[in-house]
Amino acid sequence: MLFIEWSLDSGWEKPQIKPLENLSVHPAISAFHYAVELFEGMKAYRGVDGKIRLFRPRLNMDRMLRSAVRATLPGFDKEELLECIRKLVEVEKEWVPYSTAASLYIRPTLIGTEPSLGVKKPSKALLYVILSPVGPYFSSGTFNPISLWADPKYVRAWKGGTGDCKLGGNYGSSIYAQREAMELGCQQVLWLYGEDHQITEVGTMNLFLHWQNEDGEEELATPPLDGIILPGVTRQSILDLAHKWGQFKVSERYITMSDLIAALKDRRVKEMFGAGTACVVCPISTILYMGEHLHIPTMENGPKIATRFLKQLTDIQYGREDSEWAVMVS
Repeated sequence: MLFIEWSLDSGWEKPQIKPLENLSVHPAISAFHYAVELFEGMKAYRGVDGKIRLFRPRLNMDRMLRSAVRATLPGFDKEELLECIRKLVEVEKEWVPYSTAASLYIRPTLIGTEPSLGVKKPSKALLYVILSPVGPYFSSGTFNPISLWADPKYVRAWKGGTGDCKLGGNYGSSIYAQREAMELGCQQVLWLYGEDHQITEVGTMNLFLHWQNEDGEEELATPPLDGIILPGVTRQSILDLAHKWGQFKVSERYITMSDLIAALKDRRVKEMFGAGTACVVCPISTILYMGEHLHIPTMENGPKIATRFLKQLTDIQYGREDSEWAVMVS
């Protein structure tokens, strides 16, 4: 693991790479009591050429620094931290799976370690990074469609909140709704927002809709970064690829459940899928909303677009396609 301590008096200490061990902290630290903490999620991939790559890691560093500012945790040099992570993966390179269906998950974490019960900016903090080999994120398989439960009684994030930061509190508070979704036979929550039931995110993923929009245009749409949407690395990569292809309209726009239902009735929906580091791309087949099961024809349509994104992204990650998005480790 990578281990770096910080204090208001001394700043950042010398980074250490050492064997994984339990943390010894004061029981009053602010991470425990006030959720003054954040994390990131990224992966290392062993390519078909045997080389190990990170995928657009500077976007993770950008987001981690923004989260740190929002949580009143100390800032850091993004390039220095990335180099520390690269070195950690290099040291632990044998843990990167020899497989193009698996990867090494990297979890940078920054916690407030102020040994005080005061609700305030911490004077001490700890940044650490742990690693774990991972296979497919969903037990149903890497590219099997998932079912969603959409109910406006639970909200993941709100304007002026922290939904655009990767803070643990955003995730812990979502578990209750996720449990209810599973009790209703669904695999993930489709998070809604506002009185018009805007579609925001899917579980811990960003959401994309490929459809014929209200104006008859073929469009790939995803909710805009308005403060309640997490700026995902995979989300940005899909938008960048779609713009590069130039084959249909690409929009960051609001989509409501009413918009979706109308499009389903008019047979204008082609595909709907989630996107994130863990799953890359995950097709959606059903939404349970207001007691009604809405069938999404993702699989009937290939899913051509979702499959194309999955292929190009994984081709870059595993070295089958050269790209500046891939950062070499070794």
